[in-house]
Amino acid sequence: MKRRWNFWLWAGFLLVLAGLLSYVPVFALFPLTRDFPWVNLLLFAGGAVLLLGGLKRAFGQPDLYRGKILGSIMAALSIAGIGFFMYGLFYVARQLPDSAAAPRVGQKAPDFTLPDQNDKPLTLAELLASPLAGAATARANGALLIFYRGHW
Repeated sequence: MKRRWNFWLWAGFLLVLAGLLSYVPVFALFPLTRDFPWVNLLLFAGGAVLLLGGLKRAFGQPDLYRGKILGSIMAALSIAGIGFFMYGLFYVARQLPDSAAAPRVGQKAPDFTLPDQNDKPLTLAELLASPLAGAATARANGALLIFYRGHW
């Protein structure tokens, strides 16, 4: 009886490889797939199912299907690649540096200059020195700073 190629192994390995290689050039460009890589995780899950099915075929019917040695190597490489991807994306990328020099809550912020809604530069000192809207003598005694995290 002629032995057949175990295409499940190859398809599973290629799906895992596609999941590894497609995140940065394709899925990292869109917020829907960048913030949580659900498409890559689906590719990994599909590849793992195919790899496991291919390994089951290779070890269950070795006289009919090839891939006991190469399939085991491809499965080990796939598991290592998935682990490296998840470690890099879910652990390393989430490590933010310490903000020792950042102002704390209630601490006076250093003077800064930012553009206002009309793109005119406005300093914090000017903002605190200008009278409040509707009151000729009242001055602002604080400012609320809101920082939006984004992807630029």
